[in-house]
Amino acid sequence: MHELSVALGIVRIAENEMAKVDANEVELIELEIGTLAGIEFDSLDFVWPSAVKDTVLEKAEKRINKIPAKARCGDCEKIYPIEFIHDNCQYCGSFLKSIVQGKELRVVSLETF
Repeated sequence: MHELSVALGIVRIAENEMAKVDANEVELIELEIGTLAGIEFDSLDFVWPSAVKDTVLEKAEKRINKIPAKARCGDCEKIYPIEFIHDNCQYCGSFLKSIVQGKELRVVSLETF
């Protein structure tokens, strides 16, 4: 379950940022996670309490903005939504594509007390 290592990485980022501003607790952490990032949202929710225990994020509200995946067709150049990495272009049927969004995993903001 790599979601635990992802959660611990988020904690590390938050602790580093809080050290820069000399703060001890986070009230809200806002994340952007793409639907193709390989994160199981239920698993992340399950491991979150263990990962944040005794950290600056222990009392923080976690807000996740899910970023829907989109691809640009390599043949017709149109941008279209995808659900899975292997989806073909809805306009021309091509499987040649580049992912333009949906792989994000970002800490967008931290709000402190």
